[in-house]
Amino acid sequence: MNGYLNLFDFSQKVNYKTEILSGLTVALALVPEAVAFALIAGLSPLTGLYAAFVMGLITSIFGGRPGMISGATGAVAVVIVALAKTHGVEYIFATVVLAGLIQVLAGILKLGKFIRLVPHPVMFGFVNGLAIVIFMSQIVQFQTLDADGNASWLTGSAMYTMLGLVLITMLIIWGLPKITKAFPSSLAAILAISAIVIGLDIDTRTVGDIASIQGGFPPFHIPSVPFTLETLQVILPYAAIVAGVGLIESLLTLNLIDEITETRGSGNREAVAQGAANMLSGVFSGMGGCAMIGQSLINISSGARARLSGIVASLLLLTFIMFGSGLIEQIPMAALTGVMIMVAIGTFEWASFKMIGRMPRHDIFVGMLVAAVTVLLHNLALAVLVGVIISALVFAWENAKRIRAKKFVDDKGVKHYQIYGPLFFGSVTAFNEKFEVLNDPSEVIIDFSESRVTDMSGIEALNRITERYHKAGKKVHLKHLSPDCRALLHNANEVIDVNIIEDPTYHVVV
Repeated sequence: MNGYLNLFDFSQKVNYKTEILSGLTVALALVPEAVAFALIAGLSPLTGLYAAFVMGLITSIFGGRPGMISGATGAVAVVIVALAKTHGVEYIFATVVLAGLIQVLAGILKLGKFIRLVPHPVMFGFVNGLAIVIFMSQIVQFQTLDADGNASWLTGSAMYTMLGLVLITMLIIWGLPKITKAFPSSLAAILAISAIVIGLDIDTRTVGDIASIQGGFPPFHIPSVPFTLETLQVILPYAAIVAGVGLIESLLTLNLIDEITETRGSGNREAVAQGAANMLSGVFSGMGGCAMIGQSLINISSGARARLSGIVASLLLLTFIMFGSGLIEQIPMAALTGVMIMVAIGTFEWASFKMIGRMPRHDIFVGMLVAAVTVLLHNLALAVLVGVIISALVFAWENAKRIRAKKFVDDKGVKHYQIYGPLFFGSVTAFNEKFEVLNDPSEVIIDFSESRVTDMSGIEALNRITERYHKAGKKVHLKHLSPDCRALLHNANEVIDVNIIEDPTYHVVV
């Protein structure tokens, strides 16, 4: 419990100027994304903005990864859009509360450690796919909608203006750190482009053209849904998916920032914080969310390393909503687009190209597949799940091929089988093919000193091979089996002779 209550590391040296300026940059970048994700889900813009404020504030204070930013995300929006259309916004609030409860339970049960099962090729694919998604999501800023809602590319001066402003933004972000790191380059670019557009009265799309962000403090509101079993049956599937997607995306983002900062966050604490934030988001009129990798990378690349930047970003976002909407709505979308494109470029693991031809082909394939699923389906959780499953199957296949047997007959006429490699579900068939039951002498020894029985399939394989020798009227001795394996071999007690003295102390997973 002390780990959850010890929120702030007062021994950490905090650069307050960097934290505050980075928080301001993140707050500006949060506005268009929160609005866009709310519209994707079929909700009002303020629903996304309120979620970004609540999620960001709670996770910044209580989360397991200082410097990571949470808010309304596209992953959650895609999950709840169908529920919003069929049952309305009140069911969304109830779903978010239930999803938060599931996440809190996951953190308390310490399920965050299972993120360690994600292989490195999956992480590469996740990061690269996400970078492509971030880049592609900015393409809409170079398009316009006609009266029928059909998208078409900007033309003429509008396109040249947009391209020019975006390129200037990217140039400032790239070049300013080479001159000075005293001021976050992303914030400098946003302020510079805003000054150019407002000062020269350039006609280009602004934040206000997307939607108004004016509002008040998030209103406390218990979801107005019937508290019945039927309601639970409706929202539980959506809540489970939101909880799973949110945890996977948040914990993968946490791992990514751990690598960048060479520090270590707490996955279980982050799960509890994400859950608590979602529960509060649901009762304060928010759509819920999870960690935002784009904004988190903006924060980290600006130099922020403490909790202060996330707290500042959340409080400034609320200030924008309540008092500064008029100013924020004048920020050119070109500036924010340039920032996000630079985030995409910085996120992409360009070193992964060097690994092609140098790493195992199945690892390269898994990385590319995860990236493809991320880009095509925009479902990060599904992409990671697919990658983990394929990696596990490849691992099982490779280990299944390693089982082999060394055979010899000693001077007493006893045939020995020395087994090498793990005996598990994938290697059972190859294991059975090693034995020549009908042609073997009357006494056989199977030695497992160089093998391990790892699951119930392996136990059952031992049962079957002893039964085959028993039916053939021959005696078999199984040497170097662990006690738990022997206890489970109850069907062949009459013919099993186990060398107890030399048994190792490992345990089989059953």
